[in-house]
Amino acid sequence: MGNRLEGKVAAVTGGGRGIGRGIAKLLAEEGASILINDKGAEVDGTGASNMPADSVVEEIKSAGGNATANYADISTMEGGENLIQSCIDTYNHIDILVNSAGSLKDRMIYQMTESDFDQVVRNNAKSVFTTTKFAGILFRQQRSGRIVNMVADAGLGDVGRSNYAAATEGIIGLTRTTAKDLGKYGITANAISPMAETRLFPGAVDQHRLPDVSGPSRDERAGIGPSPEIPEWLGEGSPDEPENIAPLAVYLCTNAAPNINGYVLGVRGGSLYVYSNPDIENVVNKWGNFTMEEMDVLFPKMMGYGF
Repeated sequence: MGNRLEGKVAAVTGGGRGIGRGIAKLLAEEGASILINDKGAEVDGTGASNMPADSVVEEIKSAGGNATANYADISTMEGGENLIQSCIDTYNHIDILVNSAGSLKDRMIYQMTESDFDQVVRNNAKSVFTTTKFAGILFRQQRSGRIVNMVADAGLGDVGRSNYAAATEGIIGLTRTTAKDLGKYGITANAISPMAETRLFPGAVDQHRLPDVSGPSRDERAGIGPSPEIPEWLGEGSPDEPENIAPLAVYLCTNAAPNINGYVLGVRGGSLYVYSNPDIENVVNKWGNFTMEEMDVLFPKMMGYGF
């Protein structure tokens, strides 16, 4: 066990399974006391079970760490407040918040119901808001804190996942805004786009491996720019394991990363990525307003296919 986070307290949502579980265990190995939040829902967000959170708590305790379970529904304001208050009641303070909870309910846009859309946005994006709001109050008071949010490349567009994409882009915007709101108080907020096999995304890494045959990928056929490809894996174990995400997430929570704030980062297999912030790619200027005739000429040129 390390000591990079000795004396720190971390709340990890979605900590009972997958990526959240791996992060919680490594945080504990580095000396932090952990509050594991997981309501034990199914992939689509329905149902509940104490078992996922309880099992990770036992794993951490068996390894000599300190952990407590929390089952609050953090998609509600009451649940978000309950999570942060539980940290105070149990450990007297909180230093780290990792948001890894989420659900998935795929539908093509023409089949997506209001309930399908609202449920995923609530479980994935609103839950980050509720926990960040109440943690942010305490972080601002103590002039320190680390926030790490899990996102996904689906925010760039993904077939059949308009609800998930909307939630993901919402979390990215929330992360960047939180970084601006709280950065002056010594608090950092960053997002990680992980690629690993989980209950939500079985086989996710294989979709982005170097192809054996030529031709457009699934994303390219749908008009979506591809995620960075993963080279052949030469390390031990599997590149698909959720635990591979944990080192970056935990690093962002340590004193080694005080100036890393407002970034979107990626982990895929044995690769780390830094995503650029949205920027203007091209521009056309004129004095005054554009006419429709000018649009006929100038817009194609700006997009790179005009003459």
